[in-house]
Amino acid sequence: MINHLLLAFALMLVLEGLLPFVAPNAWRETFRRLIRFSDGQIRFIGLTSMLVGLVLLMIFR
Repeated sequence: MINHLLLAFALMLVLEGLLPFVAPNAWRETFRRLIRFSDGQIRFIGLTSMLVGLVLLMIFR
């Protein structure tokens, strides 16, 4: 189980690092837009992301 968690974490880091590596200007612009969002909007994005991830885990498991 811990092996799977570490592999998932490693994959997340690889995927998270792709955009800043491939397109640093787009990555920077994305964060400029994000800082204009309210806390509620950011929380909604986070909640949506978690729910989509959980649904995908349930589907592909």
